Amino acid sequence: MTGIPDHALDRMRSGLATPSRIGGRYELVGLLGRGGMGEVHRARDHHLGRDVAIKLLAREASAVRLAERLERESRVLARLEHPGIVPVYDAGALDDGRVYYVMRLVDGVRLDEFARRGASRGELLRTLRRVAEAVAFAHGRGIVHRDLKPGNVMIGPFGEVLVLDWGVAKLLAEDSGRPTALPTEGSGADGARSAPGPRTDADIALTAELTADGASVGTPGYMAPEQVAQGGEVDVRADVFALGVMLRELLAVHPERVAKPLAAIVACATAPTPAGRYPGVAALSEDLRRWLDDEPVRAHNEGVLERGWRFARRHQAAILLLLTYAVVRTVILLWRGI
Repeated sequence: MTGIPDHALDRMRSGLATPSRIGGRYELVGLLGRGGMGEVHRARDHHLGRDVAIKLLAREASAVRLAERLERESRVLARLEHPGIVPVYDAGALDDGRVYYVMRLVDGVRLDEFARRGASRGELLRTLRRVAEAVAFAHGRGIVHRDLKPGNVMIGPFGEVLVLDWGVAKLLAEDSGRPTALPTEGSGADGARSAPGPRTDADIALTAELTADGASVGTPGYMAPEQVAQGGEVDVRADVFALGVMLRELLAVHPERVAKPLAAIVACATAPTPAGRYPGVAALSEDLRRWLDDEPVRAHNEGVLERGWRFARRHQAAILLLLTYAVVRTVILLWRGI
């Protein structure tokens, strides 16, 4: 008697573990990806006639801790209604107790792949600024992502920039019943501060859930030093560090020399201590804007020559016009023998 091949057994197990329909509303039509605690499926929402994505806890990862993590991820996302953050549409549990949530289906490419496809340096910097805008919004709601990396940023076909995977996000801790003050998050040149809104008992409970796994979570290479340290406290400057690493990688995609102001932005964002970094993501984003607009970057002290060269570059047309006039005037005077 011929045995069943292993790959066929795997497909059979997968079919038994994952239902074809969820809640009578969503029909699973294809697996988009599989991670350590769950699977993401493409599904058809028959009530509204649209395709969505469903994140579902895998049967083999049905531990209570992982179920709580997936559930809290959906609750974090539900708090963050921003164009740069994937919205949650629905959530629930299967008959076997496995939790799931339904979100917008994101078609596109990862940020690192987008960079390799030939995007200009300016386009990459503008894209990173949009990532920073979404992260700054989350910080304003008292939530730190803690796992920012190119793989968690998706670029859609129409230029949408979406920050994904908030599964290890941290809700900033309470102190004596009051919200912890965020480091200054300038919203622009005026440096206005964005503070989290009022907290409820549900917020306090979620704080305990989000910090229960300890601070040492994230992806090596993008984690701030204090995030790597066991039991280290993290705040919004951990996300500043990760964005700084992403900026350094995006700059390395293009062979041309990195200008000193850009290098200074990277150095400030990835400083080894939180106190040495930008106080918030908005300050980092503002320096990127200043660079793109050919303004002095606050992380870099310009020398006299740099300042003069930047002035000449910004007023190039006027300078060329004056030089042309001076040359023509000189030629006329010499021709007249004056």
